[in-house]
Amino acid sequence: MYAIIKTGGKQVKVEVGQPIYIEKLDVEAGEKVTFDEVVFVGGDNVKVGTPLVAGATVEGTVEKQGRQKKVVTFRYLRRKNSHRKQGHRQPYTKVMIDAINA
Repeated sequence: MYAIIKTGGKQVKVEVGQPIYIEKLDVEAGEKVTFDEVVFVGGDNVKVGTPLVAGATVEGTVEKQGRQKKVVTFRYLRRKNSHRKQGHRQPYTKVMIDAINA
């Protein structure tokens, strides 16, 4: 059984026991989190939402908060003696999926 949920402006396919990396949530490590925006539930009984599946939730436990590897952007203008280097590390939340309630 699997589900597709909406979180952080993205859609993520999840299964029970699977860790997922999503946009940062304001939740401490070890706490439970519930995702109410379920778009699709697959398996034996397929349920497709219009736009969301009524009464379906996905529960998970926050494992850790972190930051991804650095992405370097470099802007360079030829013959102008001009360049700009900038780094960015996107914060994320690692969630372990516990249950899919459909």
